[in-house]
Amino acid sequence: MMAEYHDLKERYFSWLKEKTLLQKIEDWVEVTTPFLDRHNDYMQIYVRRSETGYLLSDDGYTISDLEMCGCHLNTPRRQSLLAKTLRGFGVQRDEKSNELYVNASDANFPLRKHNLIQAMLAVNGLFYLASPHIRSFFLEDVESWLEAANIRFTPSLKFTGASGLDHQFHFVIPKSTLQPERILLGINRPDRSNVERTLFAWGDTKDNRSLGSRAYAILNDQEKPFADSLSNAYRNSGVVPVPWSQRESVREELSA
Repeated sequence: MMAEYHDLKERYFSWLKEKTLLQKIEDWVEVTTPFLDRHNDYMQIYVRRSETGYLLSDDGYTISDLEMCGCHLNTPRRQSLLAKTLRGFGVQRDEKSNELYVNASDANFPLRKHNLIQAMLAVNGLFYLASPHIRSFFLEDVESWLEAANIRFTPSLKFTGASGLDHQFHFVIPKSTLQPERILLGINRPDRSNVERTLFAWGDTKDNRSLGSRAYAILNDQEKPFADSLSNAYRNSGVVPVPWSQRESVREELSA
């Protein structure tokens, strides 16, 4: 399994390099990443030299796009959730321009770039409210269900993977006498991009966790069903896929 994982990791890094495009725009370098936003457009960040190293920015796109689509982040609850999400990745926000940005040095540039992209993806998915039928944030729904089911958990923990990159996990249920540590990922928008991202995060992290740790992907199927191939991809990588509509099927093993 270790040899297979190392091969997958190398293929993932090769894919990142091949699909990342650079373009010079005045003092900035536009970086087109292989990650997709909810419009299925490739996500872009901008990098330029600063007095202390580098400034990396989304140029205000992530939040401005959400607001243009009718998802306004102007309530205290949404502002609090946004701030909590950004803190988890060490990303700052300019309140006037809604720009998300980080500062980096030569030494930590890869990590800071990774954190900015992960924050953009997290915000993009966390506030996926363009449809008027979505009445609450999915992660809040998951947290409310865990509390109602008397399942003890710690929210929003960041673990460092074998690659040296940090990965944020939404809920961690500690080990008990009956069950190992269980790590939950709430996937508001199950699609190929999010599956690949979360599988890499877990694959990069699992060998650093306690023996027998298990990962669960809680998949939002409230609006529409997702392809069976996504569930199979999780299963084949040792992650338990749990459609939100079938969450009661894992209540007992998560509460033990």
